[in-house]
Amino acid sequence: MEKVFFIGAGPGDPELITIKGQRIVKEADIIIYAGSLVPREVIECHKEGAEIYNSASMNLEEVMDVMIKGIKAGKKVARVHTGDPAIFGAHREQMDILDEHGIEYEVIPGVSSFLASAAAVKKEFTLPSVSQTVICTRLEGRTPVPENESLESLAKHKASMAIFLSVHMIGDVVKRLGTSYPMTTPIAVIQRASWPDQKIVIGTLETIENKVKEAGITKTAQILVGDFLGDKYEKSKLYDKTFTHEFRKGIN
Repeated sequence: MEKVFFIGAGPGDPELITIKGQRIVKEADIIIYAGSLVPREVIECHKEGAEIYNSASMNLEEVMDVMIKGIKAGKKVARVHTGDPAIFGAHREQMDILDEHGIEYEVIPGVSSFLASAAAVKKEFTLPSVSQTVICTRLEGRTPVPENESLESLAKHKASMAIFLSVHMIGDVVKRLGTSYPMTTPIAVIQRASWPDQKIVIGTLETIENKVKEAGITKTAQILVGDFLGDKYEKSKLYDKTFTHEFRKGIN
């Protein structure tokens, strides 16, 4: 029996899907892709005769029906998610249903939009002496957030932070972050990271709300916040000539 492949298609740039993910797309008999965020170009490498479904207009039951019938017919199924499916991908519920039907599946990771956003602004989340922790979160919307994961609570760590699905509430984001981060803390908003129409807005907690509104950004954007966006940090020990490790002796 064939199996279902959950594929992280990356943040948007068709070249940012993994080699393995692209190979499965090329081989698949059935492709179900999240067309609201995954460009059609990502799956244009499909073989002739492949069945293509855009899950943007489908509900869970419809998606699963296509998968299950396809597998029972001996077809290879590629379920193509945006970014990496493990982050706000809603693929766990699909896998659980496949388990109920005794259908095998495999997850192929992808490049998340928070990583593409860091690349877009050419910054590193984990700078020595600045932050060694990255928090990925979102504000509550129609999907609730556990009370102990409120933005105010997470902000107390003053770690590097990537905030998903929240740019339409930028004023609320700033207000909540401001309970712990200084208002001078640098913040960047990256809309459609890695897409041809990528847009970057950089400011501080004090200025970012107006800048985002002036730029007309209301969706499909990452909010990055923290001192990792600044210029002060210590150099890594990894390449310090005086630092000894398994593969290199230090030079005094």
